[in-house]
Amino acid sequence: MTTTHPRPSETGSGVAIVVVMIGVMITAVDTTIVVLALPEIERSLHVALDSIIWVVIGYLLVITLLATQVGRLGDMFGRVRMYEAGFLVFVVGSALCALAWDDASIVAFRLLQGVGGALVTANSGAIIADLFPRERRGRAYGYNGVGFSLGAVLGILLGGAIVTYVSWRWIFWINVPIGLVGVGLALHLLREHGERKPHRLDLVGMTALGLGLFGILWAVTKLAVSPLDGELVGYLLGGVAFIGLFVLVERRTAEPMLDLSLFRVPSMTPSLLASLFQGLANYAVLFLVIMYLQGVRRLTPIHASLLLVPGYLVGAGIGPVAGTLADRFAPVLPATIGLGVQVVALFVYAHLAPTTGLWLVIAGSVVNGLGASCFFPANSSAVMKASPPEAFGISSGMLRTFANVGMVFSFSMAILVASRSISRHLAFAIFVGSTSLRSSHAETFTSGLHAAFYSSMGLMALAALLSATRATRVGGARRSLP
Repeated sequence: MTTTHPRPSETGSGVAIVVVMIGVMITAVDTTIVVLALPEIERSLHVALDSIIWVVIGYLLVITLLATQVGRLGDMFGRVRMYEAGFLVFVVGSALCALAWDDASIVAFRLLQGVGGALVTANSGAIIADLFPRERRGRAYGYNGVGFSLGAVLGILLGGAIVTYVSWRWIFWINVPIGLVGVGLALHLLREHGERKPHRLDLVGMTALGLGLFGILWAVTKLAVSPLDGELVGYLLGGVAFIGLFVLVERRTAEPMLDLSLFRVPSMTPSLLASLFQGLANYAVLFLVIMYLQGVRRLTPIHASLLLVPGYLVGAGIGPVAGTLADRFAPVLPATIGLGVQVVALFVYAHLAPTTGLWLVIAGSVVNGLGASCFFPANSSAVMKASPPEAFGISSGMLRTFANVGMVFSFSMAILVASRSISRHLAFAIFVGSTSLRSSHAETFTSGLHAAFYSSMGLMALAALLSATRATRVGGARRSLP
């Protein structure tokens, strides 16, 4: 029998949102903190240059594949229960990462960590939808964005200090006490408020999508350090074939990984596609800017990352305000404005030069943080407002899937674009922070980065256009799934 509770009071909801923010924060910490540690992990474990990147990509790939499935588990067995399970899996994965002994072990344990991250992130959005009525969700998602921004800042500050003065292994050990505190708070403070619904997992579809994405990503990352050959073409074509198989499976499966019926809900399609293209355009920015600061300006990873902190702080401050605007004026306005502001940030970054004042990096970071903090809570609110209540978990998972697909390929795109102007091997080494450029190559490499920023501008403008089309649709109308 399903046990649910009525929505809590405003005070109870506030306490619950803090617990959810902790989960989002710890996954965000792990996103930025690991990037700073890549050079040390590479040297300590003697990881090959083209393998170290899978410490980041593998984590994101697992979250991408599991997002809808663990959201479905939340609908079946309780979103809070799956959220708490995610905390535990994340803590175990973190401890194992700290104990890793070679490249295979660190990548494998990061995959396990990704399982926990998927359970936390996919169910957090559904928990908020259960806790708050439609007219208050935008502000709640804004506070959720605060958790992400604070986590990213903590990742930069803690990561730089830990890698510099202690050991890279402590970037994973630090997750253990934070995660255990989060689990304890969740067990005591969170309660189920949604009705449970039976589902079946789409294991065939998930496998097909996983093989497809892996094949394409493997080819793209290898191409960053190796010339194109028959093996890479085989991986690329095989990946595309599995993606095609995935589409066929989804059209014939009773409960597909990507529930195509949700695309008939007004405003759902543009919201999901806006998230996809925003991730594709924006996730690479962090790494492109760090490549510029480390490769061209020869800053250390910690000094490079500190210049991006103001943007995350602005994001933390603006998120709740943007969420409130989404509640008051409908999500399309702050979401679209946020994407337009991010286009401006990319334009600022596209004018970085070897002798540019570093204040321009800070300015770009602040503008980008302002835009992102407007987009994320409003777009999340739009998806969950449009979703039928019985599909909150699936809808939240689909949102994470689309965003993460964009993020995964954005990461790979950054490497490929950087290797247009200098040797692939050198570009990859700069990307993970294990070397810097000679001054004679700085101008050439910077021009390659400019091309990447202009490409991201085009993708971000497309995301803004898709977001704006929601103004012509039935605003936020929900309908039940067939």
